[in-house]
Amino acid sequence: MPDTIKEPGGIFADRMLSLGLARVSEAAAIAAAKLVGRGDEKAADQAAVDAMRTQLNLLNIEGVVVIGEGERDEAPMLYIGEEVGQGGGPAVDIALDPLEGTTLCAKDMPNSLAVIAMGPRGSMLHAPDVYMDKLAIGPGYAPGLVDLDMTPTERVLALAKAKGGKPSDVTCCILERPRHEEMVREVRETGAAIRLITDGDVAGIIHCAEAHLTGIDMYMGSGGAPEGVLAAAALRCMGGQIQGRLLFRNDDERGRAKKAGITDFDKKYSLTEMVTDDVIFAATGVTDGSILRGARRDGEWMETETILMRSRTGSVRRIGYRQRNQ
Repeated sequence: MPDTIKEPGGIFADRMLSLGLARVSEAAAIAAAKLVGRGDEKAADQAAVDAMRTQLNLLNIEGVVVIGEGERDEAPMLYIGEEVGQGGGPAVDIALDPLEGTTLCAKDMPNSLAVIAMGPRGSMLHAPDVYMDKLAIGPGYAPGLVDLDMTPTERVLALAKAKGGKPSDVTCCILERPRHEEMVREVRETGAAIRLITDGDVAGIIHCAEAHLTGIDMYMGSGGAPEGVLAAAALRCMGGQIQGRLLFRNDDERGRAKKAGITDFDKKYSLTEMVTDDVIFAATGVTDGSILRGARRDGEWMETETILMRSRTGSVRRIGYRQRNQ
């Protein structure tokens, strides 16, 4: 099987670019790790952004950030529409979160990550910075087994039946937010267990793809739409299902969606509608978590663990990296 994907404007050399993408997430994680537990979310986020931008600009790509940290006037963050890379290489879309779980990093809590995905130009949904209702399960289930239009109870019962067990055999991951209190109550009434997380729903969704390691069978609830696209990129590589529907609180948010080219405000997006082509995905641990070990000092060295994935081949690599502390 060839290692490249042809697309208008060049060749997306996913095999050759994957190691470069790992370097990008590693650099962001190392920069943020130096501020773990310091209580300064903005400083940690900015450190990760600066390191990620520097590494992206070393890659031989014509990259455009389609999932980033806000609009252009919010620079110096990696903003939506920002062009990165040395130019002259393949035209690519980039989705990123230099520090997923800024609060987790600031408080030295589990599962803070540096996350990035890359695919051919036009391969990822340009999701505006609004909320998205999300539902995800891991691989090995019939398409459409669970659906956003189901009640939480119906989702749990359907998944339990597919697992060949009872609702008590199902564990759901849900963001701990007041808006989810009714959902949490209903899920618990089925007999299912819930793992509540305070932040970091990209990691929460990835948990579903490694249920044998994490114990998480299903993710549900609303969170950031950009994080939904990043999670979809990961599931495209690892296997699994995700659905998302944008949620709008006011006309300003609808305006952001129109600016991003979205006209159907009630559309239910599947995985292949959020990520339409093959992608590569990298995440590096900032703090220790159930997916990755956090970045840490070992004397004069910094060590990281990264998960690196290619959807074209389904390959998943875990990479340990060590460099002198600077």
